[in-house]
Amino acid sequence: MGNGTIYKSEEGKNAINQHYESYVHSLNVDVERIFVNTSYGKTHVLVAGPPEGKPVFIFQGGNCINPMTLSWFLPLLNNYRIYAPDTIGHPGYSDENRISAKDHSFAQWIEELMNYFNIDSCAFIGPSYGAGIILRLATFMPHKIDCSILVSPAGIGLGSKAKMIKDILLPLVLFNVTSSEKHLHKITGIMSNNSMKEVDKKIIGDVFKYIKLEQEMPKLTEKKELTNYYAPTLIIAGKHDIFFPERRLKKLAQEIIPNLIAFKTYDMGHFPSKEGLTKINSEIMTFLKKYY
Repeated sequence: MGNGTIYKSEEGKNAINQHYESYVHSLNVDVERIFVNTSYGKTHVLVAGPPEGKPVFIFQGGNCINPMTLSWFLPLLNNYRIYAPDTIGHPGYSDENRISAKDHSFAQWIEELMNYFNIDSCAFIGPSYGAGIILRLATFMPHKIDCSILVSPAGIGLGSKAKMIKDILLPLVLFNVTSSEKHLHKITGIMSNNSMKEVDKKIIGDVFKYIKLEQEMPKLTEKKELTNYYAPTLIIAGKHDIFFPERRLKKLAQEIIPNLIAFKTYDMGHFPSKEGLTKINSEIMTFLKKYY
């Protein structure tokens, strides 16, 4: 396949799309699927939850499929109208050209999506790369955010590069060369503190196998960028997160985020465990009821 695609082959694209469809079906909820034309490309959005519910945007993790990370927050669908776009340039049905996560581009993209759905401002939830996207919105259009929840967030601080190379990059190279499950299990074990579901391991393996990974992290947010950002913010971090460790995150978040309501730490990796998700969703529901 050509340079204009994130997929290494048509076979790979079909495999990822099959995972996507299976995951949407497994959610067991009514999901609308809407395509929105933006100046950055066509965007596929999953919409679910009561139409009269307050709107909440949820952004997927990077190099991941949208319904996987959406599944982490299913309890919210009982009360809120959820809008979950496939990030352009990441696995899913949106256009495949990549958007810079270092300037205003993602903020403008979000504004165009919000305008399509007639939403002036709302709550935002973002795990990992999705949190980094929200921080770009907080930088350039803070008035759009009523409150935000950042889970294992990119865009604040990074973990040890040496540790990431040893525990993630080297096994990834070996997995791509050998396709050995041993190397995939090592990566997914590190990413999830040994709690990742088998179906998710399979998807992550196929993402590694079939997709040209996005290697650029969202820009690390500076204090001066959030001068006008006053929305109540909740951060949820994992003690064993190799990418964004909670000790590093907490110090930096307290320095740069003006209205950091709470910083909650859980005994989890970058991917939350099933037990962790129960606590996280309870925390999020309490936060939304109070600040949204």
